[in-house]
Order: sequence, then structure tokens, then C-alpha cells
Amino acid sequence: MLISIVVPCYNEEAVIGRFHEHLTRELKAVGHDFEFLYVDDGSKDRTLSLLKQLAETDPRVRYVSFSRNFGKEAAMLAGLRFASGDAVVLMDADLQHPPELVKRMVELHAQGHDQVIAKRTRDGDRVTRALTARAYYRLINRFVDVELVDGVGDFRLLSRRAVDAVLELTEYNRFSKGLFAWVGFPSVTFEYENAVREEGRSKWTFGQLLNYGADGLISFNNKPLRAAVYLGLLLVSVAALYAVWIVGSAAVNGVDTPGYVTLLVVITALAGVQMVMVGVIGEYIGRIYYEVKRRPHFLVQSTNAVPAATLNDQLKDLVR
Repeated sequence: MLISIVVPCYNEEAVIGRFHEHLTRELKAVGHDFEFLYVDDGSKDRTLSLLKQLAETDPRVRYVSFSRNFGKEAAMLAGLRFASGDAVVLMDADLQHPPELVKRMVELHAQGHDQVIAKRTRDGDRVTRALTARAYYRLINRFVDVELVDGVGDFRLLSRRAVDAVLELTEYNRFSKGLFAWVGFPSVTFEYENAVREEGRSKWTFGQLLNYGADGLISFNNKPLRAAVYLGLLLVSVAALYAVWIVGSAAVNGVDTPGYVTLLVVITALAGVQMVMVGVIGEYIGRIYYEVKRRPHFLVQSTNAVPAATLNDQLKDLVR
């Protein structure tokens, strides 16, 4: 059985050599054939040069280099497209995904699981970050159509049929956590202790994490749009009840001069609600806008790999 290790890379020159050495050392005891597929996501340092050196010294190494930075979602998609293994392991190059866990993933996959998912604990995280993450997952699982688990990310093994299923989902706005959960198939999850990043700092800023969380909320449900309808009906109902109360009060006590402050507050509140709802609708329209353009998810600048689909077509032609 051939297992593909897919590793998205962005400015990882300080750690990529150690990562590959550590990974190959751990995989010696697994007992399967491996290929290493590194996806350079438009790095601005020497990451691509180092990947080319690895490819020269290790024939199992494949690399795909983007024309610019397209983001981790595009890098993972490219890795899945180019991977030719019977199973694919997704992991980061910063050694926060311990290479020694790959053996356990392969063993669990051999038991019949199409997805073997590594769930990291929150040990060592800042209290504020852990509480924020828990609150986010509790909130989002009330709305989305799939279940998202706190601590579960991209570090996982996918069987070939799970990979093919994910590749059939061609949407431009990708949220892989949700896509992996959506395709289903028999899955198993195990926990591991959070590892410290070997070099540098996380590439994710607070703003990027916030946008990523919003992507997860919007990509797998239309409940915000329904909430706009319900909120509109609620406001109409409140206005109708208030109108009835005003008419009744005027009939009993006579007409009173309405308060300027009350009117100003009501107008401001309604305007704010309208702007929020327009923003929600705009988010969905914006996603439709990007989807209908059908632009590619990434552009390849250089590679020594062949997409798995192309390779399969070549094999079919040889059989014929």
C-alpha cells in the first residue's frame, strides 16, 4: 500500500529539513511505501529551493509550487489532487503535528476506517484562547449542517475513496473542516498532546482566524438568511403590538406628544438591524459571485509531480 504524506508549506525554510528527517525516521517502522508531497504556497524564503534539494536526494519527494500565495485551503486541495497514494495523510511542516502519530493513523486505517482524525488537547493554550475556541464550537454547531469538533483540524488520514469524495466538492470557498465532516465514511478520532511550534510564529493572525470562523458558519448553512426573515417578522409583530397600545392609550388618555429620544432610538436600531441583514445577504451573494466565476483554486509555477487523475488516465491507456 502506498501512503501519500501531503504537507502544505509557507515560509518553512527554518524547519523543513528537520521535519523531513524526523518524518522519514518515524516512518521506517510503519512497513508501507510512502511518497512525500510538499506544496509550496508561494513562499518568499528558500522553502522551494530546499524542497528541490530534498527531491534530488530522496526519490520519494514530490513538490508543487504555486505562482503566489493562495492560502492553506488551496494548498491542501492541490496536495489531494496530486497525491497518488491509497491513503493520504495531511499534516503541517512546523512539527506541531507529531510525525510519530502517522504510524498510529496507518494502524487505525487498516482496521477499516476511512478517516483517522487526530484531535489535539487544549493543554498549554492560553485560557482566553481555549475559552474562545470552546465558545465558538458550541455556537457554530447550533447552526451548521455538519458537526465540527473542538481540537480537530487538518491533521488526519484519508482513504482513497474519502479523498476522491472530497475532490468531487469543487466549491471555490473551501472550509476543509466542514468538507471532511460532510463526506462522512467510517471515522475514528484519537487525542494527542498539543506540541509547541519548532520555529517562528503562527501564520494565522486574529483577523484571519475570525474570517476563517465566519467561513465555517456561512459555508454550511443558510440559517443567517432565515434569521433575517424571523427577525423581520419579530420587528413587525412588535411594531403592530406597539401600534395597538398607542391607539388604545390615545382612546383612553387622549393624544400625547411622542418623545424625540424614543423615536431616534427606534430609527437608529432599525437602521442598524437593516445594515446587519444587508451585510449577511451580501456575504452569500459575494460567495455566489466567486463561485460562478469558476476561477482555478491555484496556479502551479513548477512541480515534479503528476496529478493523480492524470496518472490514472495514463494507466488506463496503457491497459487498453
